[in-house]
Amino acid sequence: MLKYIKNKFKYAKRSGIFISLFMMVSVILSTYNQPRWLRLVLWGYKYQTTKDFELVIADDGSDIPTREVIESMRQEITCPIKHVYQEDMGFRKCTILNKAVLESTSDYLIFSDGDLIPRMDFVAVHLQMRQPGRFLSGGTVRLSAELSGQIGEEEIGSGLCFERRWLEAHGLKRSFKNNKLNSKDLKAWLLNTFTPTGATWNGGNASAWKNDIMDVRGFDERLCYGGEDREFGERLERMGVKGRQIRYSAITLHLDHPRGYIHLPALEFNRNVRRDNRKEGIIRTEYGLNNH
Repeated sequence: MLKYIKNKFKYAKRSGIFISLFMMVSVILSTYNQPRWLRLVLWGYKYQTTKDFELVIADDGSDIPTREVIESMRQEITCPIKHVYQEDMGFRKCTILNKAVLESTSDYLIFSDGDLIPRMDFVAVHLQMRQPGRFLSGGTVRLSAELSGQIGEEEIGSGLCFERRWLEAHGLKRSFKNNKLNSKDLKAWLLNTFTPTGATWNGGNASAWKNDIMDVRGFDERLCYGGEDREFGERLERMGVKGRQIRYSAITLHLDHPRGYIHLPALEFNRNVRRDNRKEGIIRTEYGLNNH
């Protein structure tokens, strides 16, 4: 028994955080006042082919309906669910993500959002394709408001809502990008390899080793909406952790919603931070995990 326990736990010496290996991976899911979409997304995790993961919901100050959805879904989902909450003081996604990172118990972390339904193999693909010294950047298919409203648990549990033919028949505009929906094996490898889109950190579908995230001190908490995820990925790249494109392998559906949090002065501030950090070669932010 002692040998078994020793094999299941280890100390992460660099970060000083105790990591449980009972969970192969932690999924960090950001959300803010979208309880209807969050329920659909949690159904997506209910039907994952891989069951050995925990959900850490990073809640940027949602109202009671979001908490009610989380509590009701605890009865349906077998994986552990942690609800990491902070008071609503405006867009503070980077802050709540850092808090969620500290609450996670795995050595590998997947990041997504509460408006992105994961395909059944989402967690499995991130696990299968992870590599030392790399982060992964997955893909999504954006849905209209009308199409988003046609999806329920039945369509998610059966995988129907990820079938290209079904989506296009129900209003998804035909596009080359829809190849994400039906690419497997060699086709997916070719499209991932030769896509002109770079493997930048995609906050809605990305993953990395926790030690690497800790080394760059996580997300810059000064940043609001607009490139805040890219800034994090750029620091990983400067540290030597290169991105790997898996946008045709790890797939989510993006549910439509208004974006009232877009603020032009904040966008300009973010751009300036990214520019200055590139110029100065900044790797570890002074405004991240070291503040917790």
